[in-house]
Amino acid sequence: MTELTLSVARKLPGHYLVRDGRDFELKSVNPGDHAGLHKGHVEAWLSKRRAHLGELQERLASEHRHSLLVVLQGMDGAGKDSLILNVMTGMNPQGTKVVSFKKPSDIELSHDFLWRVHMAIPGRGQVGVFNRSHYEDVLVARVHADTLNTNGMRGDPKKPEFWDHRLQDICDFEAYLSRQGIHILKVMLHMSADCQQERLLRRLHRPDKRWKFDESDLAERQFWPDYQSAYEKAIRATACEHAPWLVVPSNKKWFSRLVVMEALIEKLESLSPEPPPPSPEILENLGRLEAKIKASKIPD
Repeated sequence: MTELTLSVARKLPGHYLVRDGRDFELKSVNPGDHAGLHKGHVEAWLSKRRAHLGELQERLASEHRHSLLVVLQGMDGAGKDSLILNVMTGMNPQGTKVVSFKKPSDIELSHDFLWRVHMAIPGRGQVGVFNRSHYEDVLVARVHADTLNTNGMRGDPKKPEFWDHRLQDICDFEAYLSRQGIHILKVMLHMSADCQQERLLRRLHRPDKRWKFDESDLAERQFWPDYQSAYEKAIRATACEHAPWLVVPSNKKWFSRLVVMEALIEKLESLSPEPPPPSPEILENLGRLEAKIKASKIPD
């Protein structure tokens, strides 16, 4: 069993970070990997690190210069919702924005596929989390290309060139965001097909989770190889220095939470956010202002 220390925790994201996707293969990441760590030790560690993550987020908000966008992708049952709950709970809700992208509405379909995404980008000082994202348009849409309504778009969805162009559009979009001070971390929660089956069964048998069960998820399991291929192609085409992919083993939810937590801390620490300095007027009048506060009385 590996001892969980600060040194070990800090190195974990680097094992799964893809900064250059050209030669990436999804099979290179074992979804069952947990680095020899123990669940109890990891959960205790997460409890301690949430406070530090919250402090970094508060400094990001007060500095009001940068923003961080976390793109969260994964097959159904990979643990996206529970990761948001367990990792982000240390952050101030006022500075955190979680957006869940569902099936596009008629209004959204009347625009380009990145329109609704751009509208949801976090503002300066915010941490934004996309629970599913613009990558659905090169994952689900690609797997079910025969049902895609091109609605005036150029190209044929049945040909690879259509998706190459769409992936290039995503690259250009993320490069633009990066130049605007929006820092991007894309996370794929990578689990095995057997693990998904176990989680769907658990969802069906637990009364408190049964509401999440959707029989259509079973139909999508038949496209598992197609989805794995689509993910691999998306990561190969879009992983880069300013918008890397973190491909996290997720058969153990507690392990994926640890890796993502440490990746977020590393990213925020790299920005070195600091609160703005107080105005010179306040610094010059500290004594007077302190006396004024102490002398202030609430009227009866």
